[in-house]
Amino acid sequence: MDHIDLPVITTGDSDKPISSEECPSDYFPDGGFRAWATAFGGFLVQFCTYGYTISFGVYQDFYGRIYITNQSPSTIAWIGSVNAFLFEICGLISGQLYDRGYVRQLVIGASLLQVISLFMLSLAKPDQYYQESICRSFYGLVFLSQGIGSGCAAGLLYIPSMAVVSQYFRKRRELVMTFVASGACLGAVVHPIMLNNTLNGPIGFANGVRASAALISGLLLIACFLIKPRFPPSKASTTFLVTAKKCAHDSAYIWGTAGLTIFAVGFYYPLFYLQLDSAMQGLSKTFSFYSLVIMNTSSFVGQLTSGLLVEYFGVPGVLTVSTFAGTVLLFSLIGLRTLASVVVIGILYGYSAGIFQALWAPVLAVLSPDPSDLGYALNVYNSGPPISGALLTGDYIWWRGAVFNGIVGAIGCSCFIAMQIILRRRDHVSQ
Repeated sequence: MDHIDLPVITTGDSDKPISSEECPSDYFPDGGFRAWATAFGGFLVQFCTYGYTISFGVYQDFYGRIYITNQSPSTIAWIGSVNAFLFEICGLISGQLYDRGYVRQLVIGASLLQVISLFMLSLAKPDQYYQESICRSFYGLVFLSQGIGSGCAAGLLYIPSMAVVSQYFRKRRELVMTFVASGACLGAVVHPIMLNNTLNGPIGFANGVRASAALISGLLLIACFLIKPRFPPSKASTTFLVTAKKCAHDSAYIWGTAGLTIFAVGFYYPLFYLQLDSAMQGLSKTFSFYSLVIMNTSSFVGQLTSGLLVEYFGVPGVLTVSTFAGTVLLFSLIGLRTLASVVVIGILYGYSAGIFQALWAPVLAVLSPDPSDLGYALNVYNSGPPISGALLTGDYIWWRGAVFNGIVGAIGCSCFIAMQIILRRRDHVSQ
């Protein structure tokens, strides 16, 4: 039975609506057409936004070798890094707007921004990182459209597309949210295949980006029709300072968020540079194009299977192990030379990265003192790719990036180990 327009549930001594976390379990349909339609809409949003963000490795390779050859790898990496940064920091805005009931407005408005940004990207000309015809101080069309416009759109869409699912599901919530999040990994498989075959094919950059934008336009249009909120707007409000004060007294939360923040610096390095690294090592053009697809396909599998692992080992434990494996594989990029090494590292790192992508939001939901604070918790910062680009230099000294990101990953993993120790002690005390 579908539940669309439901009366507001109130507490016994107040007319104040209670949140979805406080509702009785039988108040959630946990299925039905409207519930699964909303979940599928969220899946499409993830496919078109975060899936596109983590496909930037295609653009990093194309820009560096063909389209923006007058800029360093570090400068080009800022496009994707700012996109990833805004993807996450815009959660501060979208979380508040979501709580106030602007779900439909967020989904429609941000979808429109994503489409416009990609069509604007198709207008960029070779070597125009800066739009000097407007003003030297303005960033170029590529940076504005792909870095800022698309990044903001993806960030504004992420939290609503994930959080609205929790209004329909309780018993299956983790499983369904994993399904929704897996849309990003599927997008990270489809987008590189499409982009590599269009940007480097006969139709060229402009028409290739337009074809990609057209696909995203159609899918986001479907998502706009499917995603519908179920609960009335929350009257409770929170601020960043209030959330920070609450979390400052929770040592597990501090270590967990520190781990996410630090590990995220190194996390994007293979996603941005594996394809370019493969090409620069002299591997075939066709194989280098599909190196990113291999990694993202494995990431998709990792994201889908993470739910099964969590059932047995818990979210914090699985996340800690995946970051340890990811750290080892970041260091192993030093030895990337042959086709076999690209395949092995791509598969293994992709799988661990998929688990990390699937669980970084759920682990904050586990650690957050109040579910209403989750919108603020879902924000980590990405300075890693530009730093890696600066270390590579124009001579592409690959071991520097591998060592730097491996060390950063090790520090992040250490934070997760500390978090896990604290959580185990709490469980032992509570028993």
